Order: sequence, then structure tokens, then C-alpha cells
Amino acid sequence: MMVPAPFVMHERVRWSDCDPMGIIRYDAYSRFFEVGEAEMFRSVGFTFARFAQELGITLPRRVMHLEYPSPPRLDELLELVVYVSEMGGSSLRLNLDCYGEGGALRMEGYLILVCVYDGPDRGEALRVKRWPTAFLEALAPVRLSVDEARAARRENGR
Repeated sequence: MMVPAPFVMHERVRWSDCDPMGIIRYDAYSRFFEVGEAEMFRSVGFTFARFAQELGITLPRRVMHLEYPSPPRLDELLELVVYVSEMGGSSLRLNLDCYGEGGALRMEGYLILVCVYDGPDRGEALRVKRWPTAFLEALAPVRLSVDEARAARRENGR
């Protein structure tokens, strides 16, 4: 049996992410969410193309919450730790913790994603839909509470 663990990747703070002083702008984190989310889903076998073409769903965001314990600077290598901490029938909480060089927590946040039908006969209104069973099963390796995800990161020597 596979022990759940967060998905981890690395991304640099780029010039376009920074203010004139070389400190990351708050809106740059939306790029980290986008990259982390897409790559975490890909790692469990679900691309955005698969969501749309095979399953007829899209994942609009209902909430974006961010906290900034310490600001990274230009060219700092960030460790992005991505995991699903809550799962409802048609929504999920996707967490992203960003750690800087030396292990400092730079940002912690989450998105609430909603499963919405996006097939050819969708009409004008989006319709909330239950998560496909295959998707729920695929997420098992990255489903952890915030405390579990942070403990797993520490256990892996990060």
C-alpha cells in the first residue's frame, strides 16, 4: 500500500514575479498554484485535457486563500508542496506550501476547486457535478491533512 505524500516540485522566483525591489509580488503566487496544480494532477494521471475531453468537466475556483510568512526574492528556488487536504462530493481543497532556500515557509495557501459539468450540452449555466470515482481514487496518494503533509515533508529531510 502506498503511503500518501504531497507532490513536490521546484520553481524559481522570476523577474516577472517581482516588484522593483526584487521581492515577490503577491499575485505571482497564482502562477505557482497553476503550475503546481497542473503537475500534481498530471502525476496522478489527470491532465486538464483529460478533464475536458474524457470527463466533460472543468474546475473553476471558488476560493483562493494566501498567507505570506516571509517574502522570497528574485531568483530564489522555491519548493512547491501540493496536496489535497479536503474532499467533498463536488469540491476539493488544494493546498500549496512554498518553502524557500533553507526551508523557510514563504507562503501557505489553498484553492477550493469545484467540479462542474462542461460537456457539449451544458447550456448557459454551469452545473455542479460529483467527482468521478476514478479521479477520487487517483487522488489517494496526495490526500493528506495540512499537518500530515508538513510531517511527511520533514520526514523526507526537507
